Amino acid sequence: MYQSSLLLIFPAAMAFAAAMDMLTMTIPNRISLGLLAAFLLIFPIAGLPLDVVASHLAAGGIMLVAGVVMFAFGWVGGGDAKLLAAGALWLGLPQLAPFLLVTAMFGSVLLLALVAYRGYPAAALPIPEWAVRLHRSETGMPYGLAIGAAALVLFPYSALFKALI
Repeated sequence: MYQSSLLLIFPAAMAFAAAMDMLTMTIPNRISLGLLAAFLLIFPIAGLPLDVVASHLAAGGIMLVAGVVMFAFGWVGGGDAKLLAAGALWLGLPQLAPFLLVTAMFGSVLLLALVAYRGYPAAALPIPEWAVRLHRSETGMPYGLAIGAAALVLFPYSALFKALI
């Protein structure tokens, strides 16, 4: 019974990371590290076979390397790169390509929404400080929203989710 409650850790952490990115344009390291630690504690409870665990670790490692490369080119922020790796760790290799595709789809929608939002004069909008900051084009884009949304959509298809239900 308690195993079902473990299903909340990943979605809660991803939603928190997405909210933090939107509000502060940063994703704290403690979220990605916490997701890594939680995965390492949960997989034995879930009873995942070692080959499946290796698949999850490989997905996280691949995304960490890819994220570092994307960060080096300035395509994503450091927090985004680490969150991608943490998400891939929980989703596993079979969900890696869908994770990237769905993240790109949500990222495209986010970009269009942000461009439309920035088209309105900021003074005409009764908005809080974080929304004013987001309105500035030099602020960039809180890609953690797209990463978090994609992870939440795909988590039910992961081996870890299925093992815990």
